[in-house]
Amino acid sequence: MFSNLLFYLFFHSLFRWLVLVSLIYAIYRAAKGYARKAVFTKFDDRVRHYTATIAHIQLVLGILLYIQSPIIKYFWRNYAVAVHERETRFFGMEHITVMVTAIVCITIGSAAAKRKPNDHAKFKTMLIWFSIGLLLILTSVPWPFSPVVARPYFRQF
Repeated sequence: MFSNLLFYLFFHSLFRWLVLVSLIYAIYRAAKGYARKAVFTKFDDRVRHYTATIAHIQLVLGILLYIQSPIIKYFWRNYAVAVHERETRFFGMEHITVMVTAIVCITIGSAAAKRKPNDHAKFKTMLIWFSIGLLLILTSVPWPFSPVVARPYFRQF
């Protein structure tokens, strides 16, 4: 079990960079397309789709990590005490809540953009929802400089 935990932790940490890069690129494409009133191309649609897919893979990795983490097991077994411990509360409640909300925003944005009747509306929808998702993610990643809970940029295996 410990090896599974390390596997999920390593890949969850690594995969966050794919999520961030794909989101930033999708937001850039959406902003550029929206500002220029460009045609929403097949490439833009693939960027939309793959960004949401990468975010969903990260969510699955996070959920697998969440259900196996000793920090989370401690949190739920000792809730009355653990809820007052900053780091334990962060991973037990705050991180997962904000990240699931971010993925929901990305999913809504992807699905809504796909169904919009014109290209301008597709870019606008992607821009708004993916930006909200990115902002939520940036606030809840345990960055090395975070005053709440710090983790390294890259986990060692």
